[in-house]
Amino acid sequence: MTAAVMAWALSRLAGGQRVVLASVVETAGSVPGKVGARLAMSMNQDWTGTVGGAGLEMKVLARCRELLTLNPTPYGEVLRFGLNKGAKGYEVKPLDSLCGGQVTLSIEVMIPMPHVLLMGGGHCGQAIAASLDALGWKHSVHDTRPEFADSTLYPNALSNSSDTIDSFFAKENLQSMGRFSDILLLGHDWSEDQERLLKLLHMYNDNDALPDGASGPRIGVIGSRSKWQAFEKSCRSEGISQPILDAVICPIGLNIGAESPEEIAVAVVAQVMASFKNVDANSPNWRL
Repeated sequence: MTAAVMAWALSRLAGGQRVVLASVVETAGSVPGKVGARLAMSMNQDWTGTVGGAGLEMKVLARCRELLTLNPTPYGEVLRFGLNKGAKGYEVKPLDSLCGGQVTLSIEVMIPMPHVLLMGGGHCGQAIAASLDALGWKHSVHDTRPEFADSTLYPNALSNSSDTIDSFFAKENLQSMGRFSDILLLGHDWSEDQERLLKLLHMYNDNDALPDGASGPRIGVIGSRSKWQAFEKSCRSEGISQPILDAVICPIGLNIGAESPEEIAVAVVAQVMASFKNVDANSPNWRL
């Protein structure tokens, strides 16, 4: 059972979902779940496994739901339950049970590592991929030019696609795109990036969602002020709401004066890291 629960949790993480894992770590007296019993719950609140059933399991499942709602970042806690109404003691939660024992559980919120979709396999895409590799983060690449999406340039990509833009998005929806944490539009042709952006933002518009990393992947666009103004005008003409447009990151990368592809990669990956860790990159450090 433990192996099956862990495999289930890892598969959900690989799909871009946060997971809560509850594990029995200590018991005393008569209890329904022994040490090592586990259950896991994913972001859409489906779950597998057991920590013993009955009232204990209902309490644990309720706490898992709360943590998925409250904690977008990694989090852990230890809970102790006394399996009778009169259970007392430091940090012991009494339950309406006749077992009479005590159960200690660890509950951990696990979040998937970033998986960045590079939509454009040119110099900046290659430099960003190298930086992601150095961090052990995942990336996939799409470029309509096959020579800029193949495994020679991107040997560590989880997927390499040179489909047309229409073909690529015909197989996707907002839920399937949730396997990515970030989508970066880095195309060599502004018209391709505009087409990609429109298809992506229509997904959000149709689902009343935002590209904020919570209801869907963050979206970043490389480009100038004039390029973004043209994109924004085109999106508004197709009915994309202003809050969705405001959530798109353009230009991408922290403002550190980056110019070369390698410098741009540092700025972009640092921005992805700040979002992943839920940190304001412009906030003062402990010396200020």
